[in-house]
Amino acid sequence: MRETAGRTAESWYAAGTSAELTQAMAKRAPIGRTVLGERLVLFRDAGGRAVALTDRCLHRNAPLSAGACFDGKLGCPYHGWTYDGTGRLVGIPAQPADAPVPALSVPSWPTVERHGLVWVWMGRHPPDASKPGGEPFPMPYWDTPGWRAYYMVTPFDNGVTQLVENFMDVPHTVFVHKGWFRSEARRPVRMTVERTDASVLVTYHQPDDEIGFTGRLLNPTGEPMTHTDRFYMPNTTRVDYHFGKRGFVITSTCTPESPASTRVYTLISYNLGSRVASRLMQPALERYTRRVIEQDVVIMALQGDNLRAHGQEAFHHGEADLHHQWIELLRDRAHADQDPPEPAVRDASFWI
Repeated sequence: MRETAGRTAESWYAAGTSAELTQAMAKRAPIGRTVLGERLVLFRDAGGRAVALTDRCLHRNAPLSAGACFDGKLGCPYHGWTYDGTGRLVGIPAQPADAPVPALSVPSWPTVERHGLVWVWMGRHPPDASKPGGEPFPMPYWDTPGWRAYYMVTPFDNGVTQLVENFMDVPHTVFVHKGWFRSEARRPVRMTVERTDASVLVTYHQPDDEIGFTGRLLNPTGEPMTHTDRFYMPNTTRVDYHFGKRGFVITSTCTPESPASTRVYTLISYNLGSRVASRLMQPALERYTRRVIEQDVVIMALQGDNLRAHGQEAFHHGEADLHHQWIELLRDRAHADQDPPEPAVRDASFWI
């Protein structure tokens, strides 16, 4: 999958949260992940840094992710061959202690921790921090005073393109999330859609809109709502709802495991106007957001199954799908290693 991903492979992908890796290491266990079809194993080296290796022992190809961690090293579960954080073979238990160890290494992958996530670079060339995409996506408000944030990690049975479209889709909310997120009102919605060479940005012109819990939780004073949806190549969406000084932001970075399966790391960031209110309401917000995501899991699985049966050529588009078409265009061209399309701006409208 990585070999056919074109320019979409030249990116950092989330492979786990920092918290889950720390918890795994407390049990001396590594974490196995699949990113763009590549099987990886994550653990912390002797300096406590997150590292990623190809999940394959050089001896008999057993998965290193089923092994154990000790002293910043990783031991294979089959015969105990041991590797350090660079992937270098450093021990073979079946040999005498003074026997030389062959100069062998498991492939390692560039890895960094940012914004509460462990990111792995999947590109064919080393990452360049001076170029767009050379740093992991800056997950918003992760460590911003006055804001609280938490991650939800969700496996989906569908591909990245369909998921990012779903996360930026207003019309589906009155059906998939009816009564939870938005109810059908039969009113027009105007939007402005902007396409750059690496993003699709949507601004909705509907200040009197509301989402399920805003009246009683996020927006008790009835401030006008500012709603924007943004897609950033190759795999991240950011949905902002702001009400004066209060805000609710949903950022989802999608990690493709296979063409039809994706692990999504969703950061919920919110500011309820006071630290006390934000802290007290987090359990309710977590239950609410988990329920909404579970509803998306179901519809994405249904769509994914039908896509595998019928293909995407049956798609038809309405005005509400303008930004979806532009997302598809950006990703299709990147997959084909073609230049991005010219920038564009267009107004559109639809009904909900």
